[in-house]
Amino acid sequence: MTPAILVFLVLLLIGAPVAVVMAMSGLAGGFALGGERMLGIIADRMFSGVSGFLLIAVPYFIFTAELMNQGGLTHKLIAFNNAIFGRVRGALSHVNVTVSVFFAGLTGAAITDTVAIGKIMIPEMKAQGYDAEYAAAITACSSIIGPIIPPSVVMVVYATLLRDISVIDLFAGGIIPGILLAGALLVTSMILAWKRGYPKQAPTPFKAAIFAFLAALPAMVVPLIILGGILSGLTTITEASGFAAVYAILIGVLVYRSLTLAKIWHSLVVTVRFSGVVFFLLATSAVLGWFVTRSGVAREAATIITTFSDVAFVQLMMVCLLLIIIGTVMDVLPALVVVAPVIVPAMIQLGFDPLHFAILMIVVLNISNVTPPVGMTLMTAARIAQVPYERAIIASLPFYFSFLAVIVLLAAFPALSTWIPSLLD
Repeated sequence: MTPAILVFLVLLLIGAPVAVVMAMSGLAGGFALGGERMLGIIADRMFSGVSGFLLIAVPYFIFTAELMNQGGLTHKLIAFNNAIFGRVRGALSHVNVTVSVFFAGLTGAAITDTVAIGKIMIPEMKAQGYDAEYAAAITACSSIIGPIIPPSVVMVVYATLLRDISVIDLFAGGIIPGILLAGALLVTSMILAWKRGYPKQAPTPFKAAIFAFLAALPAMVVPLIILGGILSGLTTITEASGFAAVYAILIGVLVYRSLTLAKIWHSLVVTVRFSGVVFFLLATSAVLGWFVTRSGVAREAATIITTFSDVAFVQLMMVCLLLIIIGTVMDVLPALVVVAPVIVPAMIQLGFDPLHFAILMIVVLNISNVTPPVGMTLMTAARIAQVPYERAIIASLPFYFSFLAVIVLLAAFPALSTWIPSLLD
């Protein structure tokens, strides 16, 4: 095990790509376990890591999200949510959160949410008198709802890495935690809006609100296609993702009339690039996961956790703290593929519910999107707002503390993650 850890740390410290770090450390560990005869397994492990039928859904979800972005969906959702919250003080910050909830059913990726919503909302918030760093913070923090409320690329990857939980259960388990995160953000933004005297807008006439709803309705059907088909059992994950992509093209071309061949081609290019990154990570993580299973690292991790405390809640909080620390230096998907093969078996061995811990882990790692120094969504939002990253970090602290409260709640009450999936059994 020592050669694998040494290779892992050295490559990580010199800044090698995470996929290369995982492949080389798994290779070193395999050689240490069985010499040259183990090396032949590496290629087989990499292939098996990306050969699952379930993974076809990943590029479809990414493609659907890009099509909706290119088709101008964001404007329709913002107009509808603004009709609801316009008369409330700090309206645009609340709209930012609720649009992210709707967008979560379309994108499944936080960075997509940040760019699509931020490019519209942040300039408008600045123009209406909101602090630039506040606009960046609320945009970045609300965007992490995207990978938690289904569909979620992160959940598909998790189900591929740890095959003891179905994607359907993960999707269903993310609904309540996603709503709780949105509620925590709304409460925090309302308090800050009243304290700072952020503006409110004139009430939207009823007829205009109806038109805004009807304009957004075709787009809001996409989550129903995905979740309705999956949870009802009418379609598989892959089939639902394919139907959603076809529907996105149809409404973009025929209903909104904003999708052109050039925009569809751009969406395809983005999909191929992002999918390539995801699949390369999965292939190399399969190598590291194989080594972790053979070496017994998971058993050692479980032993280490129990030496600190035998109280289940304390153990969960310790692991969450570890995940937060890891999230400060790694993005969500790399952190997931590196940590999950070690931590998840250890927690299951300690008696924790696999689904409960899976949802908790996904939530905690997604919060790392706004945790410095990496914090990709917060960094992206700060660039859009043209504000120093440090100021955006300070502005995000109230929202970050509200996230921590949700984490404690999810850890203390497993039913928040497992209740809806139990209804599907």
